[in-house]
Amino acid sequence: MTNPVLANFASQADACRSLGSPFTAELCLLLADTIDRGSAFGARLLDWPDTARDDAVALRACGALHALARSGLEPDLTAHYPPNPFDTEGLRAAIRGAIGRHDEFLTKYLDSPPQTNEVARSAIVLGGLQLIARETGQPLELLEIGSSAGLNLMLDDYRYDLGDGRQWGANEAPLTIACAWTGKLPPLDAPLEIAARAGCDRNPLDARSQATVERLLSYVWADQTARMERLSAALNHMAQSNLRVEKADAADWLEQRLSKPQQPGVTRVLFHTIVWQYLPEAVKQRAKAAIAKAASVATENAPFAHLAFEADGQAPGGGVRLTLWPGGEERLLARADYHGRWVEWQ
Repeated sequence: MTNPVLANFASQADACRSLGSPFTAELCLLLADTIDRGSAFGARLLDWPDTARDDAVALRACGALHALARSGLEPDLTAHYPPNPFDTEGLRAAIRGAIGRHDEFLTKYLDSPPQTNEVARSAIVLGGLQLIARETGQPLELLEIGSSAGLNLMLDDYRYDLGDGRQWGANEAPLTIACAWTGKLPPLDAPLEIAARAGCDRNPLDARSQATVERLLSYVWADQTARMERLSAALNHMAQSNLRVEKADAADWLEQRLSKPQQPGVTRVLFHTIVWQYLPEAVKQRAKAAIAKAASVATENAPFAHLAFEADGQAPGGGVRLTLWPGGEERLLARADYHGRWVEWQ
């Protein structure tokens, strides 16, 4: 019977390759072939319970090694990471040396699930918000679960290059997100006014903390330089803002937030990106109940929208779905790349 951890490394390698990270794909395969119970790091990985896939064990391990490579504490490992040329056996030897010398660091890094706060997904959310703004003609109150450091809550501060000369946002924006929009595009000329914004996370990350910044960067795949540069710029912008993500369970937060009276003339928008699959079933059910309760009291003057970008077992990418109340018809708006490289609007 295949060890579920080794199976997770293999499937993650396929995913990394399809998402444009050949280095991380090879790293996953090398780790699967290299770890053993001779180290605490290897033993912890190999003895992980059957939840290895849901716990993203392969990405935890890759993040640990990337953090060590970025730290400068293990020069030989750093020398085998991008942008340096790829050398399979050299990297294998560097991994073994790193495990031997930094076993405690690597093992402890496995405690936390990966958090990437992929800011390029803002280009996906932007299209949904533009559609909501066009249909309601109102300012928006943004609520996000699984916010991590809150970078996607600041999406209206960024500039977007959407392909074919289409752009949105100010020239002096702190970063530009490139995302190829195709298909039946949402409006780009709808006035987008954000009246309020708030988010929650079970483990919110503070962009003002250098340790937090390094942890987030460690979970970006090492050969995806543009993603790291984009994330660094967004974190720097977030650190200068007054927005702080609340520490809370998604269901608790939604029950509390959605029960607050809604400001007339403002559309309340709950959104989330690649979060739902990580919620326990009991939390999902409570969240659904809180959403249904909010939907039941929505009016034309105080609409409620649920915008979700999540994996749905279909391809390519994930599905972008919108439900707007009153009315309540769920619409598939688009299919989108998990890293925000493209959106095919429906």
